[in-house]
Order: sequence, then structure tokens, then C-alpha cells
Amino acid sequence: MRAQLARIDAVLVQALIAAALSFAHLHDVASAAGQDGWKAWAYPVSVDLLLVAAWRRLRTGDAKAAGWCWFVIALTASLGANVATAGLLDLEQVPAWLRILVAGWPAVAFLGGTLLAHSAPASHEDTEEQDDQGDAPDPAPELPAQPAPGLTPAPPAVAVPAALVEHARKVAAEHRTRTGSAIDTSTLRARLGVPALMAEAIAAHL
Repeated sequence: MRAQLARIDAVLVQALIAAALSFAHLHDVASAAGQDGWKAWAYPVSVDLLLVAAWRRLRTGDAKAAGWCWFVIALTASLGANVATAGLLDLEQVPAWLRILVAGWPAVAFLGGTLLAHSAPASHEDTEEQDDQGDAPDPAPELPAQPAPGLTPAPPAVAVPAALVEHARKVAAEHRTRTGSAIDTSTLRARLGVPALMAEAIAAHL
């Protein structure tokens, strides 16, 4: 147990030393590029936070392409600062392209952090819910009710004015006097000039 704790402690100490050195290098590069005061300290924080966000996205197992992309960008910024402070660049006379990179880094870090934080992968519960919905059969379409065999559906009720019924009775009486038989619905409809449903409703009143 003690041996395991010793190995863990050694790894943590090594990680803290590396993080502190990288933090200081990023600060020095930002300060040399004209970002003085608190701004110089904010640059290493933004790089480290972007590294952590990208690493967490890689650990989830989803959207690894975006995670690797931003991880490489943040790692390049960190390694670039380490190399720049190793004597390859004159920090007393920082070239214009480095000033441009340092000045543009906050926008890049903001974009990467926002995309990594607000495009979280679907949770396991959401995936199961979608799977359950996908496996469920489509409900059968509702069919209109059909009348029982041998039964004729009753025609819908139609309101008939009393004056029209009275006029129809006169027409029916005239037809019986002239032909000697009751008037049929078709003839009544033709004489009154009404729709078929209206004619059937009037015939029911006769």
C-alpha cells in the first residue's frame, strides 16, 4: 500500500512541476508579447482549461474528433510557449506573428471551450429512450366505423322550414290528384328544386 502511494505521490509531484513550468512559460510569452499584468496570467489559465475540457471530451468516448482537435490546439500552444522560452526566440524583440497569435488566442480559447461545453453528447438515458421509441411499432391507422351488415345508415337530420313542408304537401296533393299515386322523393326533389338530403327530410314529413 505504501509503495503504491509512493508511486502515486511521485506522479502527482511530477505533474505539478510540469504544470508549473508550462504555466510560467505561457505567462512569460504572453508578457513578452505585450500582455502585461493580470492578462499575462490569464493566458496560461485559458490554455490549461482548454486542455482539461478537451481531455474530458476524449474520456466520454463520444465526439472524439472535436476533442482531439482542440486538445492538439491547446497542446500546441503550451508546447510552443515552452520552446519559445528555451532560447529559440528573442523575448526582448518578439516578432509580429507571435504578437498576433497571442492577441488572437483568447478568441480561439473561447470558441473551443464553448463548443466543448455546449455540445455535450447524448446521455445514456436519452439513448435508451430513443431506442425504445424506435423499436415501438407504429400505431395502426383508425378506420371509419362501418355500419352493420344488412343495415342502412340513417340519413343525417336536416332542418326543414315549416313553410317548405307546407308547400311540399300542396305539391304532393296536386301530384296525387293528377296521377292517382303518392309522389316519390325524386319527383318531389325535382318539383321543389332542393338537394337530395333535403328532399328526403321533406318526404319524411309528408
